[in-house]
Amino acid sequence: MEWWQAIILGIVQGLTEFLPISSSGHLIIFPWVLDWETPGLTFDASLHLGTLLAVVVYFFREILLMIRAIPVALSDPVGILTNSSPRRPRHQEARLGLLIAVTTVPGLIAGLLLEPVVVELFHTDENSSFGIAMIATMLIVVGLLLWVAERVGRRTREMHGLRWTDALVIGIAQAIAIIPGTSRSGATITAGLFRGLERDDAARFSFLAGMPLILGAGLKSVLDVVQEGTEGSELLLYLLGGVSAAVVGFVTIWALLQFLQRRSTLVFTIYRIGFGLFLFLMLAVQ
Repeated sequence: MEWWQAIILGIVQGLTEFLPISSSGHLIIFPWVLDWETPGLTFDASLHLGTLLAVVVYFFREILLMIRAIPVALSDPVGILTNSSPRRPRHQEARLGLLIAVTTVPGLIAGLLLEPVVVELFHTDENSSFGIAMIATMLIVVGLLLWVAERVGRRTREMHGLRWTDALVIGIAQAIAIIPGTSRSGATITAGLFRGLERDDAARFSFLAGMPLILGAGLKSVLDVVQEGTEGSELLLYLLGGVSAAVVGFVTIWALLQFLQRRSTLVFTIYRIGFGLFLFLMLAVQ
C-alpha cells in the first residue's frame, strides 16, 4: 500500500464511520473497485482508533463527566440504571455510562464469537465475491430499515431518557453490525429511532456507545503488532491513515449532528440502496 492510499482510506473511514453507510463495507469495497491491495485488519483497526480519537475529542466533556461519575455508578448500578434509586449528584452521567455498558455487551459477545468467521468471509481474496454480495445486501436491507424507522419513530425522547431495555436493543443492533455493510452507526441510529429517540440524540448515543468496542478492537490490534512486530513503513501507513481518519471524523461528527437537527435520514437510505445496487451490477459484469 502507498502512503497516499492510506490517507485516502483514512478519509473514507472518517466519513463513513459516523455516517450511517458502513465504514467496514467501504474499506473492503474501495480496494476491490480500484484494484488496490486489500488492507489488513491491523490497518483497519488503526483507522478505527483514529475515529475513536475524533469521538473522544468531540465529546470530551461528556466523557470526563462519565468518568467522574464512576463511583456513583458502582455504588448502586441496578438502582441507577432502572431509576429506582434516589437521585444524587452526577446521577445522570453515571446512568449514561451504565447504559453504554449495557449497549456494549452484545457487541462484545458477537466480536469474540464471530470475528474469525468475518475475517474468513470478508477479508480474504478467495471469498471476495461472496463478501461483496453480502455487503451489498446489508447496505440495502439496513437502508430500508432506516427508512421504516424514520417513518414510524416518534422522535420524542432524548438520550438521557433511554431505559436499559432500549440500550440492550441498540446493543443487539450494534452486534449485528459486525457484518460489513450493516454500518455500526447505521444499525444503532436505526434502533434508536425505532425506540423513539430524536435523530441527533440517536446519533449522539450511537457515537458514545461505540467507544468501548472500537477501543477494544484497537488495543487488540496494537498488541498483535507488538507481539508479531512490523516494519517502520507499515507503522507510517497506520499513522497516516489514523490521523486522516481522526481529522475527517471530527468534522463529520459535527456536520452530521447539525444535519440531523434539521433534516431526515432519507438521503442515507437513498445512498445505501443505490450503492448496494451498484455493487450487484459490478458483480454481474465481472
